[in-house]
Amino acid sequence: MDKTAIVILNYNGVDYLKRFLPKVVTNSANCQIAVIDNNSDDASVALLKNNYPDVQLISLNKNYGFSGGYNKGLAYVQADNYILLNSDVEVTPGWAVQMIRFMRSHPEVAICQPKILSLQHKTQFDYAGAAGGYLDILGYPFCRGRIFNYLEKDYGQYDDNRIIFWAGGACFFIRSSIFKELGGFDEEFFAHMEEIDLCWRSHRAGYQTAYVGNSHIYHLRGGTLNDSNPFKTYLNFRNGLQLLLKNCSIQDLIWKLPVRMVLDLVASIRFLIQGSLSHFLAVLRAELMFLWTFPQTLKRRGEFKAPYRVKLFKVVLAWEYFIKGKRTFRLLRGSD
Repeated sequence: MDKTAIVILNYNGVDYLKRFLPKVVTNSANCQIAVIDNNSDDASVALLKNNYPDVQLISLNKNYGFSGGYNKGLAYVQADNYILLNSDVEVTPGWAVQMIRFMRSHPEVAICQPKILSLQHKTQFDYAGAAGGYLDILGYPFCRGRIFNYLEKDYGQYDDNRIIFWAGGACFFIRSSIFKELGGFDEEFFAHMEEIDLCWRSHRAGYQTAYVGNSHIYHLRGGTLNDSNPFKTYLNFRNGLQLLLKNCSIQDLIWKLPVRMVLDLVASIRFLIQGSLSHFLAVLRAELMFLWTFPQTLKRRGEFKAPYRVKLFKVVLAWEYFIKGKRTFRLLRGSD
């Protein structure tokens, strides 16, 4: 029987561990549980040592971010499958079992995610992952259940199993052998969109990513890095451009990259009009840093040898959302 490890990355999250870890332990029978600590200076390590002796503790010597933290910590976790779980997630009975069963019966699938609902509003989908992720033709991410900042209510419309493009990092199930084959997360991303990059590389390598609708969890949005933080804006915009440069074909990059950079600048002006100078500057910094590190990103692109398969959603999401007023996934052309 294959072994599944639930692996939580922690950085100064003692309050989240106190709040959410008990349910992970209670609701995750037959799974190994591990916590990778990114050199916290709060009481996280003491809490784990004193209260959770059966939880594997992996202590790193500094904060390596989401990407580096998982890459380094998972080297110490012996399992056939990893469930990478945010520390700010409330799990439900049977959540892991359903994904394990699905993956056992679908060997062609490398990665999957459950239904991800909002902890603050439990009848509503969560921003990060919702009911499975996609990219529009320009590489902008969206989900079933979430387009831009519009979040649908959950009334069972996505209670299916479905092949998707990317799985949300809040709860990310991946076969350990494929994680290693793909080289793990790109550590230059640090945090945000690294899971999309990994799913895209997995797709290019010939594997599939899936959504498992009969498993669900609740995610505390902004728990690890709040939306109001300009650093989050910087990472999202910079990493979005790196995502394209690494995974698109040359013929697509020639037109998509300039269009994306212009649209990102439009978004920065929108921030400025709204009075968010720090977010305006974060977008400008993201574009400048992307250009500055262009050669290094090209090098990382060349290190991964796989076809540039095109499976992006053939819509321009901004046009559909802002001009046509389409707020839900089912209204988008090609959603069936």
